[in-house]
Amino acid sequence: MELLADVSLLPGEDRITDQEIIYMCPFSGAVKGKVLITNYRLYFKSSDADVPLALDVPLGVISRVEKMGGASSRGENSYGLDITCKDMRNLRFALKQEGHSRRGIFEMLYRYAFPLSHGLPLFAYVSQEKYPEDGWIVYKAMEEFRRQGLPNNEWRITFINKSYDLCDTYPTVLAVPFKCKEDDLRRVAAFRSRGRIPVLSWIHRKNQAVIVRCSQPLVGMSGKRNKDDERYLDLIREANDTTKKLTIYDARPNVNAVANKATGGGYEGDEYLNAELVFLDIQNIHVMRESLKKLKDIVYPNVEESHWLSSLESTHWLEHIKLVLSGAIQVADKVSSGNSVLVHCSDGWDRTAQLTSLAMLMLDSHYRTLRGFQVLIEKEWISFGHKFASRIGHGDKNHADQDRSPIFVQFIDCVWQMTKQFPTAFEFNEHLLLTILDHLYSCRFGTFLYNCESVRDQLELRSKTVSLWSLVNSKMDIYLNPFYTPESGQVLYPVASMRHLELWVTYYIRWNPRIRHQQQSPVEQRYKELLALREEYLKKLEQLQLSDSSSSYQLANSTTPNTTSSTASTPSQQYTHLQTPF
Repeated sequence: MELLADVSLLPGEDRITDQEIIYMCPFSGAVKGKVLITNYRLYFKSSDADVPLALDVPLGVISRVEKMGGASSRGENSYGLDITCKDMRNLRFALKQEGHSRRGIFEMLYRYAFPLSHGLPLFAYVSQEKYPEDGWIVYKAMEEFRRQGLPNNEWRITFINKSYDLCDTYPTVLAVPFKCKEDDLRRVAAFRSRGRIPVLSWIHRKNQAVIVRCSQPLVGMSGKRNKDDERYLDLIREANDTTKKLTIYDARPNVNAVANKATGGGYEGDEYLNAELVFLDIQNIHVMRESLKKLKDIVYPNVEESHWLSSLESTHWLEHIKLVLSGAIQVADKVSSGNSVLVHCSDGWDRTAQLTSLAMLMLDSHYRTLRGFQVLIEKEWISFGHKFASRIGHGDKNHADQDRSPIFVQFIDCVWQMTKQFPTAFEFNEHLLLTILDHLYSCRFGTFLYNCESVRDQLELRSKTVSLWSLVNSKMDIYLNPFYTPESGQVLYPVASMRHLELWVTYYIRWNPRIRHQQQSPVEQRYKELLALREEYLKKLEQLQLSDSSSSYQLANSTTPNTTSSTASTPSQQYTHLQTPF
């Protein structure tokens, strides 16, 4: 137990079991040590001083646990456990074959890695962590609508969904055209998949063009029409004088949208007057899942060196990133030029969320600040019902579930691509993006749990768990970009060509020790050092001024009686020229 005595546990985290084990490290070979299982993590520490190695893996990251070898298995280290993780790595542990040494650890690991499958609560409900900041108050729908200038003469706020009766996967506060009545909304809901009616996500302050999101219309094979839905889309168009035609961006490939008609879905046809339909060719959740699997195959445990470019191309991952970014650019460009747009895919909670949130990030500099980005995620992803529980599989042992897909990971990757192309436009840094993805899986915070707000309310999520933003906003310094330069009116148009997109190495290949040592940008590191040095000099200057203040004050009084106010200014005000040039 000595080896694991110094492991720092979270408030509410309990030790379950520990034992000697061999970690089959893909980079260092077999490493002897001890493993600790708690109700939150798997922690391994090497007992070999020559190989100082530690693993700290939240159990929420685990996708699959399998037994490796049997009682009669021959060969060294052929008996143990195989663990597949959701964050681009696999773990393999070997145990002694005698005395059923793996039964206990397998059962405990299986039980606490998949608590919902065993009638146990997710760790977020057990955690006792406390933070000075309350992350649950970061996003308030009415405050965000007011910031955008709503309500106004063309758009109103409705509480028709306050009991989730209109749509159980939408939030309670919605912005809709001023001229439409509540009964109109109910009739439109009957013609939209899952009742996800077109509602406002964002409005352009100057030209009043809007981004509206929804799900597909229920056209079906017979080509049904709904006059209320057609009129409703016309009201959206009329809410902005400069929109002659409402542009409908259907995220799906054309062939998929046509196929959806067979299951009762479909797309807006010619009966929608004053509207134009554009297909964005973004593939479905199953294609994205397979693409990331292929990417994992070529980067873990070893990078496919011999045919790297062709191997990367064969995964199609960057091609999907390109299509998502390209679609968002089209949305942002259309709105920036004064035309309102409507965005949907099938159900409006996967590709739709990617497109609206990325377009809003391009159009509105507020979302590029640390707190603004939190609001964007809370608003477009969490409150509008991206199915986090289904896509990630929190606490669920069913690793082969066809609903799982890296849609949110893809969005964060797109954001990272933008931060690379515009290094001074974002207040937050890469560390924030990595932290968000780590806790997407960890189940330590309540932020990404469950599929929609109605379920979260029912399970009292906000009163019983801690928000990820509580952690982030309690130590903001480590998430700030030192190169950030605020520019309020600038629209960002990233280049979405394959030549300008990169694989996010520090996320997808970060478990490779050779990559890990290269993570810190030397320029950023040096800049931080210079900022710290500047702060230190300013403090010393302030101390010198304070110690000499009385004599300086007397001298100032005797020479220029009416100019004493200059001595009261702070060192940073007096020495504003102390900026580090680059």
